[in-house]
Amino acid sequence: MRFLLVEDNPDLARSVADRLALDGHGVDIAGTLSEAEDHLAAATYDLILLDIMLPDGDGRDFLAAHRRAKRDTPVIVMTARSAVSDRVALLDTGADDYVTKPFDFNELEARVRAVLRRRMGTSSPSVSFADLTFDPLSATVRVAGAERELRNRELRLFEILLAAPGRIYSKGQLCDRLFSATEAVTDNAIEVYVGRLRKKLDGSAARIETVRGVGYRLVAD
Repeated sequence: MRFLLVEDNPDLARSVADRLALDGHGVDIAGTLSEAEDHLAAATYDLILLDIMLPDGDGRDFLAAHRRAKRDTPVIVMTARSAVSDRVALLDTGADDYVTKPFDFNELEARVRAVLRRRMGTSSPSVSFADLTFDPLSATVRVAGAERELRNRELRLFEILLAAPGRIYSKGQLCDRLFSATEAVTDNAIEVYVGRLRKKLDGSAARIETVRGVGYRLVAD
């Protein structure tokens, strides 16, 4: 998945980005609201992590404008405000969730997983298609009941395809979802990861189909 992190503290931003990268996510960092808007104009994100107090404005105003523009990208607000009224106001403005600074990385990761599950339309941790089952809490993939080990980027590619079986993703779209803007990536990298994932799913009733000249999709026989 590809995330946008809007945080002006460079040390915190780098720490959060590095932690999420360990889970295979691509993270772009914006230190201001203006930079965040530039990123949103250039790429599609699965999640936004948003600080409140930023050098060029208030994250709450950014969130409100984000929702007025009918953007449905999930937003988790990172805030130092702990009063119940502040947290309620954030949710009413359009935040999907929040974490209170200072926060534990394990809590942040759990909230990210929960928000992404809701975006996929399920309250259950497990997602299934054909004989494939994915548990995002334990990062476990099973093929016909047998556990398969996937590396981080293979796992994120699998998660993207599994979220919308039958949907065709171009190489460019997959690059955008898997890698941050600072990573130099070629179309060949996507071919490599698709090839690796196909091997890991060997024997499944589901398969990754190549739509010539268009992209890839997950289908079931």
